[in-house]
Amino acid sequence: MSRSLEDARRWTQEGTDLVVRAAAGLDESAYEAPSLLPGWSRKHVVAHVAANADALANLVHWAATGTPTPMYASPEERASGIREGSRQPGARLTEWLRLSADALGKAMDALDEEQWRTPVRTAQRRTVPATEVPWLRAREVWVHAVDLGRGVAFGALPADFLTALCDEIVAKRGSAPGPGLVLTPTDAPTGWSLPGEPGKPGEPVTVFGPLAEITAYLSGRDHATTAAGAVAVPALPAWL
Repeated sequence: MSRSLEDARRWTQEGTDLVVRAAAGLDESAYEAPSLLPGWSRKHVVAHVAANADALANLVHWAATGTPTPMYASPEERASGIREGSRQPGARLTEWLRLSADALGKAMDALDEEQWRTPVRTAQRRTVPATEVPWLRAREVWVHAVDLGRGVAFGALPADFLTALCDEIVAKRGSAPGPGLVLTPTDAPTGWSLPGEPGKPGEPVTVFGPLAEITAYLSGRDHATTAAGAVAVPALPAWL
């Protein structure tokens, strides 16, 4: 599917509202509990989402001023920010999450049409127009709202967002080593395929499940998909 800037802005706002509400309901004990991401507490997840808003605000500043402003000074700075953030009191993390999201939203609201077209560079060193920033943020807030383990599942996310996310993950996985797959949602009129590694024999595995479960599978989260022919659903390498 094609996604517009308006789509991404809408998804960003809705996802931000959801993840902020989820974090606001956490007391210190709940914050310290494990998230659904191996090795990360809920504090790690919220620190990451808050720091991501600050980092993306750097790209918006780049677009607004024309002054190159990277998301992070280095990969080490990114990791350090998450680590240090995870040691903060829960109430401070909740405030950081809310304030950083508000600041990012206001900065994006101030961009004009020409500034939105400014090329900026992501943390993965991809050069993209600033119109990609809301999409990058939408991915973060929706997926990590699930990762908090607060009862939000992929099935609660908008179907058009899930489809756009699958489009992107399939495009990325299609250029990386991995199994050959035919992904067939049981509740959506779309589907995807991954060619598999060149030179490896065998037919692609057909994976079935609701769109939400296909998305969870592609993004490396727990899922409830099944494979045709009573074979195991293939494990996937990391997405990002």
